[in-house]
Amino acid sequence: MPVLLQSAAQVQALPEEAAAGATELANTGAAAAATAPLPNDLSILELVLHASIPVQLVMLLLLFASISSWVIIFRKKRLLDRAEKEADRFEERFWSGAEISKLYASATERNREIEGLEAIFEAGYREYSRQRQRRGIDSRTQLEGAQRGMRVAGAREIDGLERNLEYLANVGSIAPYVGLLGTVWGIMISFHGLASVKEATIATVAPGISEALIATAMGLFAAIPAVWAYNRFATKVERVATRFEAFSDEFSSILERQSGAD
Repeated sequence: MPVLLQSAAQVQALPEEAAAGATELANTGAAAAATAPLPNDLSILELVLHASIPVQLVMLLLLFASISSWVIIFRKKRLLDRAEKEADRFEERFWSGAEISKLYASATERNREIEGLEAIFEAGYREYSRQRQRRGIDSRTQLEGAQRGMRVAGAREIDGLERNLEYLANVGSIAPYVGLLGTVWGIMISFHGLASVKEATIATVAPGISEALIATAMGLFAAIPAVWAYNRFATKVERVATRFEAFSDEFSSILERQSGAD
């Protein structure tokens, strides 16, 4: 009888030991799952390729805006640098004591394009000479005609220097909002996908949020250089415009003295 009771006690203890072992095994598996690293396949290219169609359209639009902005930046820098160098060269020739008639003949040579200060000088002196050839025109009218010609030529030159600057301003101000639109859309799609999942994890949410944040990053990448370039180029254009106006005033004074001497 005692032997049978001891055997029964051992049989009853088996389920408790099995349960304890199962609990320990479950805890070990949960710990291993918690410490297991997430799959490292969230590269930028993978996120872009697997993004939703609206987010991909936003990224494509921002990529086009960024590339076109850089093209305009390089062209505008080359144009403004050339305008400053040509202004330096012409002012050096003009104030070196050269005759105005020779400078005008050099500016009106065939197959030669002029721009900047030389174009302003040529327009002013051409109008001044035309007014002088007319009979009954006083010196004041001659001077006003020359000033009008220089204003028109100066406005044309400044307009050429300012061309496409508004595009940089638009990219700088709109690109962050376009990127934010892609971010909001990507997060909406991510949360919509969680509705069909019973238990959300980092691995489930990470791809959608990552692709959404890439849109914001691309918007900033397109906007920051555009804003910087617009501010810099606008300042340089304003400085060149001031230089054109100063030359026009100085040349008007020279023509006024020449009209008085005649």
